[in-house]
Amino acid sequence: MEEAAEQAAPGVPLSFRAMFGGLAAYAYGQVFASLSDVGLALKLPAQAQAALLEEAGAKRLQYDPGSPPSKQYVVVPEGFLARPEALAPWVKASLEHVAGLPPKARRR
Repeated sequence: MEEAAEQAAPGVPLSFRAMFGGLAAYAYGQVFASLSDVGLALKLPAQAQAALLEEAGAKRLQYDPGSPPSKQYVVVPEGFLARPEALAPWVKASLEHVAGLPPKARRR
């Protein structure tokens, strides 16, 4: 993921934190990706979500079968993980999306 992010947006500072038994990737103070046993999920705007969901193997992020699917995150096809050139455009779309989001309010 780091390689794809570097290709998609060179110089964008990334950070990673453990979250929900997986890893959350941050840029611009926002989570843009989640890596867990479900796969690599990217936070995308609606139009990019629809386009990615057309790819074989892509699906909405859903941690548990009983929980509702995510409205913001799409799990990328597993084959994309070994091909940074296939993953990079989606990572770029995710980074651009979170760059335009308002800053998260800090919890007290």
